[in-house]
Amino acid sequence: MPHTDAAAVALARDGDSEAFRALVERHSRAVFRLAHRMTGNASDAEDVVQETFLKAYRQLSRFESRANFSTWLHRIAVNCSIDLIRARPHRESGHDATDLEQFGAADAAVAGRPSPERLMLSAEVQERIADAMSALSRMERAAFVLRHFEGQSIDEISRALGLKTNATKHSIFRAVKKMRQALEPLVAETDTSTESLAADGAR
Repeated sequence: MPHTDAAAVALARDGDSEAFRALVERHSRAVFRLAHRMTGNASDAEDVVQETFLKAYRQLSRFESRANFSTWLHRIAVNCSIDLIRARPHRESGHDATDLEQFGAADAAVAGRPSPERLMLSAEVQERIADAMSALSRMERAAFVLRHFEGQSIDEISRALGLKTNATKHSIFRAVKKMRQALEPLVAETDTSTESLAADGAR
């Protein structure tokens, strides 16, 4: 197995299928995590993974050797996820609680609240986040991920999702509002518990 992505890409370009398989094995989990975050559905995420590596294989000749392969692959995965979301706009499904740590960090940054990561051992927290994610529409989830995980601008998200600027802003706003509402009671409970502990310690 080639030690670097650059070496694997060079071999794969020359027709070495084992080299490309090495790239798939090295990056498939990361692509799946991104796709699952975007689509909220494990089956759709698997479809995105397959499509991403198929496109990557077909476009290897366009990859610039000085670029970062994982970054290039990441962009392809985002575009494949968006294509799937736009092709299946009415198929909504529950979001399972597999990306809680990543989501917790992003929501804390958005909402300006303490991260719920410290509460991740709580089944109630996992349940509440999963419920909140399932309440997001595909467009809300995609817009939220592109904005707060991918760091894209409103204009970039609008072009990617085929939405007008105001529609994009509303999608992000609704997503953030729903997640804040879901996590607010947990944050309040944590703050109350912390205050109680501090008061006990002061006695």
